[in-house]
Formats: sequence, structure tokens, C-alpha cells
Amino acid sequence: MNKPNVLVVEDDAPIRNLIVTTLKTHDYKYLVASNGTEAILEASSYNPDVVFLDLGLPDIDGIEVIKNIRSWSNMPIIVISARSEDYDKIEALDCGADDYLTKPFSVEELLARLRVTIRRLSLMNKDGNIDETEYINGNLRIDFSAGCAYLNNEELKLTPIEYKLLCLLANNTGKVLTHTFITGKIWGRSWDNDTASLRVFMATLRKKLEAGPDSPQYIQTHIGIGYRMMKID
Repeated sequence: MNKPNVLVVEDDAPIRNLIVTTLKTHDYKYLVASNGTEAILEASSYNPDVVFLDLGLPDIDGIEVIKNIRSWSNMPIIVISARSEDYDKIEALDCGADDYLTKPFSVEELLARLRVTIRRLSLMNKDGNIDETEYINGNLRIDFSAGCAYLNNEELKLTPIEYKLLCLLANNTGKVLTHTFITGKIWGRSWDNDTASLRVFMATLRKKLEAGPDSPQYIQTHIGIGYRMMKID
């Protein structure tokens, strides 16, 4: 399998050089951008497989870069930022980031996050037990071949992680999936930070899927355990 092409968006030259040297040492292809404008141009011109994105860019905030890319692409975005507050992480994940790595970071963790993202990409269309091209449950419909989901015949605007979560739950309708199982399938690991991220993604997914927070129709929460996709008769 060819190594993916990684776009590194970082205005701090020493950190950018560290990331680039790490990628080069492990035979990854890479592109670089030192600000948000360059990042959007490089992403749209070369369609990289993965984006490493700093949030504190000199011209455009990284959150705006995420929103821009998400308006036309589902390419994985791994945020690498010195912003460590939960608010910043939640905002980035809500806007469509796939992962969040806080500075300072180790190159081993950086490479691990990249490997997990690559594995998730390769399994995106064949993970689970999808033997049919369409899933229907009440007014929810998932078109696996097109990678789209619909509610009441209206397309749901889902981030890549939200779509992955929805498919995982759909493929296991009626089963309670534990936090560990879900994070292992989505991120390839089960760390405390992943469980926190899972709660954020599940909250945003349910906002798009359910009529209201107090009347869950599709996704049932089992407190302290996990989640279950309910079968609608």
C-alpha cells in the first residue's frame, strides 16, 4: 500500500520541521502550508489523504480552515494545537476535525494517530457487517455505497466520524456497544481522551438525528456502558 500524502499546516517553523522530518523518516509523502490561506489552497489543489492542522495560524483561525475544508471534502483532519481547554477541543471536533493532539506531543504518538487514521480510511467502506447497500430503520436511511445518510428523506450533514459512528451502530442494531468497543473501532484504541471525544461526537450526532434530547428514538444511552441503535418498527 502506498504511503498517504499528508498536508502539514503549521506556522511555527521548528514544529513544522519536526513533523516533516518525522514523516520523511518514515517514508510518508507530505505538503506544507504556513498559514490558513495556503492550507486551503494546498488541500483543494492536491487533495491530501490526511491533514495535520494547527489552530493558531497567523491569518485564518484553524477552526475556519476546518469549516472551509468540510464544506467540500471529508478528508481526515488531525488537529495539533497548544490549545488544551475542553472548549477548544469540542469546538474543533464539532466543526469536523477527526482527532485532536495537544502540544507538546511525542513523535511516537503523532505517528500512532496517523496510522490509526489510515487504518480507519482503509476500513471505512468495508468495516462491520455491511452486506447490503442500504439500511432502513424507521425514517432513517443509510446509503452505504454513496456514503450518505437521510432522515425523513432529507440528507443528514454528517462529519466523517459521525457517519462512521452511525454506520457502526446501524450494523449492530439492537446491541449495546460499549465505549471501549466503539472507540476501538473508530480510533483504533481506547484512551480516556477518546471516550470524552466519543461523548462529543455522539451528542452532535444525536442533535442531527433525534427530535429532542429528552426523547431519543434511535440512539439509546446506557450510562457508564455505551450506546445502542434501537430498532424502529
